[in-house]
Amino acid sequence: MNGSRTSNAVLLSEIVAGLAASGAASAVCVPAPYLAQCQAQLAGSALGWGAQDVSAHASGAYTGEISAAMLQDFGCSYVVIGHSERRAYHGESDAQVAAKTVAALAAGITPIVCIGETLAQREAGQTNAVVAQQLGAVLAAIGGDDVAKLVLAYEPVWAIGTGKTATPQMAQDVHQELRGQLVAKNAVAAAGVQILYGGSMKPENAKELMAMPDIDGGLIGGAALKAADFLAIIHAAD
Repeated sequence: MNGSRTSNAVLLSEIVAGLAASGAASAVCVPAPYLAQCQAQLAGSALGWGAQDVSAHASGAYTGEISAAMLQDFGCSYVVIGHSERRAYHGESDAQVAAKTVAALAAGITPIVCIGETLAQREAGQTNAVVAQQLGAVLAAIGGDDVAKLVLAYEPVWAIGTGKTATPQMAQDVHQELRGQLVAKNAVAAAGVQILYGGSMKPENAKELMAMPDIDGGLIGGAALKAADFLAIIHAAD
């Protein structure tokens, strides 16, 4: 929950200007009030845009919710679903995340499905079981062909803003587990699914993380608020 119309205009302009030399796919997922600004400023650029949440419902008496059709109106290509903060602060369940994923897919919007464990779960040796359950709920709700339309983001909650860090190998181990689960659902599609790392990726660690075979990119938080840092991460993927 960051940004203003004025600061957004500067940030987006700087990011677009710095993308010229990059072959990596990139996008910004912004608070809903700024989707119109993204549509106006980014149309025709190399920078995609999307939202931070979507309703599982198509329309109706759901005050405060934002439907996939509404996101379509603003040209959204992506939507973040099941972010760790939504799960923690709003009590979003695996079933709700799965329903939102289905809604996004039905609207032709790419869902960036977030998955990850807490520190307590990691210390209890439950990492693989937790992420398998979270991803499993989504895979059970979609058809095999829809696997190719997903983007996953692994967020080790314990490594976000805590000072604790996951090593590239620790992150890779979980990404490999997620890839294996995708293979079990649709082996052909699984290889092409992008699995992003969302555990405080920064310019300093981006290249080392993305050198891992199953880490295909990053879901960037605070570092994306500074154009130079965000661009450094994007260029690390080239």
